[in-house]
Amino acid sequence: MSGDAVSVEQAIERYLVARRAAKPSPHTVAAYRRDLVAVLGCVGRALGRDPAGVGLGELESGVLREAFAEFAEERAASSVLRAWSTWNGFFAFWVAERVVAGNPMSAVPRPRVRPSGPKPLMGEDTPERLLEALARGARRARDPWPERDLAVLALALLTGMRSAEMLSLRVESLGGRSGERRIRVVGKGGGERVLPIEVPLEALLEAYLASRRVRFGVVRGSDPLLVDNRGQGLRRGGLQYLVKQCYRHAGVNDRVARGTLVHALRHTFATRLAEDGASVTEIMHLLGHASVTSSQAYIEVTARAQREAAGSNRTYGVLRRLAREGAEE
Repeated sequence: MSGDAVSVEQAIERYLVARRAAKPSPHTVAAYRRDLVAVLGCVGRALGRDPAGVGLGELESGVLREAFAEFAEERAASSVLRAWSTWNGFFAFWVAERVVAGNPMSAVPRPRVRPSGPKPLMGEDTPERLLEALARGARRARDPWPERDLAVLALALLTGMRSAEMLSLRVESLGGRSGERRIRVVGKGGGERVLPIEVPLEALLEAYLASRRVRFGVVRGSDPLLVDNRGQGLRRGGLQYLVKQCYRHAGVNDRVARGTLVHALRHTFATRLAEDGASVTEIMHLLGHASVTSSQAYIEVTARAQREAAGSNRTYGVLRRLAREGAEE
């Protein structure tokens, strides 16, 4: 099979099928597909053709540069870089299959993205203020459900789960004896980890599930743990909307870094762990990071760590000695 004999649309589908062997999450596969299809649309416009009729052999470097230039116009650098990486992997696959002679992506410029640091909720008392407001029923809605709102926000703040991990939870994900409860989480790449939860969070979750039974009847172990006001499993958009509304009604929306929403809760969890002395290895396991590199960022940004580092400067020793001498005189 040659690149001229297969359309790009067919090549995309075959590539995604081949990727299944690595067991990516449905969200990852959907992201691959979006990036491949979106850039293919730009390729079609660059060629003045219907994208469905573009052959794999037609994807030369000049065409791809023009397509990525259009793709990048209204997108963030991080989104462009992700799409570039997706297409680079796509071509690497077809080069290995000996369908195309080389990978043209090396000739397509990619943006440099500065690594961003953690963006926890701003303000020392913000998590407490948020939870206390929700417990008082601060979120005003047509069908208020404070038990659910409080459970969702507390779960994120006290476990540091990603939004996709929270949405994939089932009622049976909660296990263990009372006072020793734990929650089983399926993370990136299908990896599992078990997170301990303490009695206060256990009580919140039990209160939420009790209120859910009153609203919708029987709750089964295989049911989604987090549901919307119709009893259906929460989805990504619904979770983001819920969290955004909770921030607004609790009066803390000005303390949330732009573009974070649910992730701000995860960053707050990790940053507080670091400030309270957790090791980088402990943070790595609790957050489900594949390596310590990502976890190290939370150690580096904490005020405590920076103060300890700055305070170790030997010049402070001179100032302390001078202060003692002045006090003795």
